[in-house]
Amino acid sequence: MADTSIPNPKGHALRLYRIILDFIVAVLVFVMVLTLIGAVLGVLMDFLAAANALRGDLKLHNLSHGVVDALDKQLVIDVLSVFVLIELFRTFTDYLEFHRVRLRILSEVGIAFVLREIFIGLYDHHIQYLDMMALTGLLAVLVATRIASIVFRARDDGSM
Repeated sequence: MADTSIPNPKGHALRLYRIILDFIVAVLVFVMVLTLIGAVLGVLMDFLAAANALRGDLKLHNLSHGVVDALDKQLVIDVLSVFVLIELFRTFTDYLEFHRVRLRILSEVGIAFVLREIFIGLYDHHIQYLDMMALTGLLAVLVATRIASIVFRARDDGSM
């Protein structure tokens, strides 16, 4: 018996869309890997520069003060930025695996980013009271979102 089913153009279009989307996300993952490698190399170069500065200033300061002076603010910012990049990388790889952006992963990226901003502001001694309160409120919302995403985990069949 011959197959007399009508071809489903909507199904073909959706498959093509998924293939194109997977390709784009795969390219973005590759770009993220290159960016992550570049960021780590930048951190290493900043660390070597800080070590050289420490070696030159060692005679002028005691050891702990020399270490604090040699650790450039940019080194701290770069290290914190690498952690944010790692979280973003997890978001892209998670999308490739599950074909959706999970709220838990997205909230973790937001938490890492907000913590980065708080740490940079505290380390730089330039964060204002209202900025700190706003970032703390945002952090509380993101943590609550992450907890809610774990407690109310979506099932595979689409029901809660």
